[in-house]
Amino acid sequence: MSPILSMEALLLCLQRDEPVIIPTDTVPGLATRPCAAQKIWTLKQRPRQKPLILMGADLAQLEQALASPWLPEWHQEAERVWPGPVTLVLPMVGPICEALNPGGVSLGLRVPACARTQELLRHAGPMATTSVNRSGEAPALTAEEASLLFPEIPLLGPLPWPPNSGIPSQVRAWSDGGWSVLRVQPSNIG
Repeated sequence: MSPILSMEALLLCLQRDEPVIIPTDTVPGLATRPCAAQKIWTLKQRPRQKPLILMGADLAQLEQALASPWLPEWHQEAERVWPGPVTLVLPMVGPICEALNPGGVSLGLRVPACARTQELLRHAGPMATTSVNRSGEAPALTAEEASLLFPEIPLLGPLPWPPNSGIPSQVRAWSDGGWSVLRVQPSNIG
């Protein structure tokens, strides 16, 4: 069983660039600082060409971390859907994009509607995230399932976590001046 840690203890793990397991409004997430993103690909046995998501406490925190200008349409959509179960994929470059999407020119961003995780993100800063599962398998739906998959990775305590939907986030991408839906409700998110 994964160790269940307080917010303060989990923040120390993140400062040491260790991955952690967190609640979200969709499915449990594996998270770490962007500079340690490679640890998530290794844990999940996930191909590096499958990018990770940058999760933030709020829109302002993500904008500040990325230090890239945002189109008004991106800002409007983010304000409309966040916090919530929607990942927005935006054209991006820079060190965080390179860490989470090596060689790519876009980045998935999300603000979860989970107060406990928002608080963690306010203290830790934006984190590289993905679902808790081995690549190609269905995501864990509970803290207990996540703990069985990765018993060495600490969980944000206390348990129980707030309820989640059990459905991965919708993914919308900006291209050619408009939004397209890349994922509605898949069976798994690899």
